[in-house]
Order: sequence, then C-alpha cells, then structure tokens
Amino acid sequence: METSIILSLVGIVICLVLSGFFSGSETALTGASRPRIHTLARQGNKGAETVLKLWDSKERMLGAILLGNNLVNILASALATSVLIYFFGEAGVVYATFGMTAIVLIFSEVFPKTFSIYHADKTAVTVAPVMRVIVVLFSPITQLVQFLVTRVLSMLGAGPESGHAGERWEEELRGAIDLHTGTDEEESRHEREMMRSILDLANVEVADIMVHRRNVLTLNADDPPEKLLEQVRESPYTRLPLWKDSPENIVGVLHVKALFRALQTEAPEIQNLDFLAIAGTPWFIPESTDLLSQLQAFRARKEHFATVVDEYGEMRGIVTLEDILEEIVGDISDEHDLHIEGLEVQSDGSAIVAGTVTIRDLNRQCDWQLPDDEASTIAGLVLHEARRIPDVGQAFSFHGCRFEILGRQRNQITLLRVTPQDEDEISEDERD
Repeated sequence: METSIILSLVGIVICLVLSGFFSGSETALTGASRPRIHTLARQGNKGAETVLKLWDSKERMLGAILLGNNLVNILASALATSVLIYFFGEAGVVYATFGMTAIVLIFSEVFPKTFSIYHADKTAVTVAPVMRVIVVLFSPITQLVQFLVTRVLSMLGAGPESGHAGERWEEELRGAIDLHTGTDEEESRHEREMMRSILDLANVEVADIMVHRRNVLTLNADDPPEKLLEQVRESPYTRLPLWKDSPENIVGVLHVKALFRALQTEAPEIQNLDFLAIAGTPWFIPESTDLLSQLQAFRARKEHFATVVDEYGEMRGIVTLEDILEEIVGDISDEHDLHIEGLEVQSDGSAIVAGTVTIRDLNRQCDWQLPDDEASTIAGLVLHEARRIPDVGQAFSFHGCRFEILGRQRNQITLLRVTPQDEDEISEDERD
C-alpha cells in the first residue's frame, strides 16, 4: 500500500478524533451548570476559571469551535474520498459520502455529545484550557465571521436582544427552583416558596405586607399614665406607636423594655411617667419601599419597627423586621402571638378567606398563582376583576379560581370562598 494512502488513513483518524473533541467541547461548554462552575472557580479550580473566561466571549468561543469542527470534518471527507477513489474509482465518491456520514455521525457527533451531556461540568473544566488556546489562534477569523453575521442579522432586524444578563440568569434560577423536588413534597413546596420569596424581595413593596392601621394597636399620648400602662400590660407587642390629636399623627414609638427601665429607675410614681419622653423617635418610610431595601435599612439602622406613610405623609400602617422575615420563611409564631382568623383551607381544596388576607399569603398557603400586580388583598382582587361591588351570594371565575362572596359589610368584602377550577369547569363558566 502506498505511503500516501497510509498517511491519508492516519489523517482521517486524527480528523475524526479532533471532530469528536470539538463536538463534545461545544456540548459541554454550552451545557455546563453556571452555578457549579462558579463554585469551582471560587474554590481555586483553574479549569473552571478558564470556562468562565470563555463564557465572557461566548460568540468567539462558539465561532472557534464551529470553525475547527468544519475544518476537520471537510478535511476528513476529502481524504476519505481520495482513498476510496484510489480503490474503487469513481464509485469511491459515493462510498466516501455514505461511509463518512455514518462514521462522523456516530463517533464524532453522537458519541462525544452524549458523553458531554452526562458529564458536562467535568468535561467543560477539562477541555477549557485547550479551547482557550484554540479561541486565541482562530480569533482573527472568528471576529471577521462574527462581524459579518452581526451585520446580516441587523439588516434582517434580528440583532442581539436588548436585555440585562442578570434578568436571564434570574429567569433560569426561577426555573431551577420550580424543578426542585425532594422526598417530602410538602417540604419541597415550602423550600420552593422560600427561594422564590428571596428573589421577589426587590419586587414587593412594604405596602403589600404591612399591618394596616386599622389593625395596629396604638396609644393616645394624652391618656393618663395609669390607662396607658394598663394598655401596655394587655398588649402582646413590645413596640407600640404613640399618637397625639389624631391616630394618624404618630409622635413616638414606645418600647416595653424602655418603659420597664423607667419604672425601675428610682421607683417613680406611675402618674409621673412621661410616656413621650420614654418613647423613641418614630421612623417613617414610604409605602413604595421595596422589601430588599427595607431589610437592608433595618440592618443598617439596627431597628425592627417602621411606620409606613403614603405620598401625603399620612400613616398607612406599620412594618417590622419580622414581617419581612415571614415573607421569606412563612409564618413565625410564638407564645405571645395572636391567632388571626382569616384563612381556613377546606377538605375539598377550597379556602374560606377573609377579604383582608393578602394574595401573597393565600398563594403561599395554598400553592396557588393568583396575581398580585393590581391588588394586594383577595378582596381587592375581586373588586378589580368584577369592576363593581358584588353582593353576598354572587360568584365570579377568573385566574383559574371561583370566588364566591360570603360576607359584605357596607362596601367592603369581608369573607369569600375561593375554589380552584379545572379546565372543564373554566370552559363551562365561560359558556355560561
């Protein structure tokens, strides 16, 4: 056998190996887990650090891989054609076409890519140093190709999408959270809800979780000290707002510990206590403050209590550090908490809900997906969708649930039954 034929056969084998390397590298570098690679890089793994550098210029990386893969595939096909023509004449072209297609498909495409799918992170870290060199070598050609491709896409109106990378990573993270499962379904659901809540902190305002002023226990600073002390004794809270002239005019926040210290200091007479002097300065925050900013503000000021005001400076309610933590981990109850009636899940999957229950709490408790963009409470959602004040006994269907009005006081919806609907029930309601 001639030396040239032997060299051609060796060249074909080398090209097939290189083709498999490029194919596997493409799958591994595009399918590797960004969080795991980032963790490895922080632990000092040099290959993972190289992967992150390649991802910083992903277009150049993919261009180099595709360029190398096409070069070796075309060269292998050309060499195989010349060898088979030597043995079979003109029919060798047909043999080379079908033969190389099968060989490249099995050994240079399917096999390396399947392996890389199963071991994406490990493969990406392994091939990254070599790919880094190849990207640098092919850089002039890939940059020219990328420039031409970008110009053509721009002419067709299909240029790069405008959007922040952080938003894409957040969407991927939310998708990973939705896929999270465990042996205990209830525990897994709670974990998913906690992780979603952390991501939502920057998108939720304090107005959505605050305790409304109707439900806030406040003290009139003009009341006699004996009466104020009795109210403090009967209260389960450690911080109580003080007001003068009107309940919306908050002038101080009384901390029970400060009151006890004042009572112990020189054993003063109760009637001589100055509650305003004991109280701390109130901290007012706008209702549009997002929870992430408020959590950071609580930490910076080392405070746990803030008064929420609207755009006119009037009190809307209060928010505490515990309220924000409960938004993440769920309800935190201790022996001093009051049991608040308002949500009772029924055995048939429906829920009896007070109108003041927030949509976020209902979604968390029942694992529903009711929107809270236009309203923060369940009663507000019904009013927004119904576009009118409904009567007791009326029912509405929207967002995959049926809302039946069970109670109403004046113009306020006080009690509802919310029942999730399947597709058949939704279609039947639409026909009605």
